[in-house]
Amino acid sequence: MEWYDDAIVLGARRYGESAAILEALTRGHGRHLGLVYGGASRRRKSELLAGNTLSLVWRARIAEHLGVFSAELRKERAGALLEGRVALIGLNAFVDVSRAVLPEREPHDTVFEAAEILLDAIAATDFAHWGPLYVRWELGVLDALGFGLDLTRCAATGVENDLRYVSPKTGRAVSAIAGEPFRARLLELPGFLLESRNASATLAEICAGLRLTGFFVLDRVLHPQDLSMPLARSRLDEIAARESA
Repeated sequence: MEWYDDAIVLGARRYGESAAILEALTRGHGRHLGLVYGGASRRRKSELLAGNTLSLVWRARIAEHLGVFSAELRKERAGALLEGRVALIGLNAFVDVSRAVLPEREPHDTVFEAAEILLDAIAATDFAHWGPLYVRWELGVLDALGFGLDLTRCAATGVENDLRYVSPKTGRAVSAIAGEPFRARLLELPGFLLESRNASATLAEICAGLRLTGFFVLDRVLHPQDLSMPLARSRLDEIAARESA
């Protein structure tokens, strides 16, 4: 069996004397592992750093096998991602959430495409710019897994404007008027996630967005598998809170 695909490196670990097992998020084949011969060499190790994009060829005798990757570097961004402390936290959050919530070998091309945009932004811009993109990426992951939020209209009244909250039970938006009596039990809906607003966001809104998507990632995806939120994702929350203070 053989296929070709683009892939974002999630990580690589040494295998034997000179090989490595590569874990990658591919465009058309989901989160996938494979053996890279010579992957432990100095040159190949730099190519197999998390955040880089590769062109992969996967070969195996049968689909269930680990298989062997032939990998060619397509876009190097790991250097920039590893340079800054906040960028590194963003990269680690992306990697650990991908590993925790995306089933192996289940394709989600939109998740891959959004990840490329997100990682380019983390490598080149500051948190105020890429923070909203990270929130949107997690929102897309939830949608791809069948847990998408309905942020189009108020669950109580049906109105499409002045949406301020999200119900933690239903994942549906709630308007300011309908939600006011219950605001302590609702999640804040930041304006940058609404189609009527542009992508700009305050740091406080980014914090609210991370709390929103983090709640549903934990409640809908991780807790049913007896998993907790990855530490790197919790650190991203801490960074966001510190930046907005």
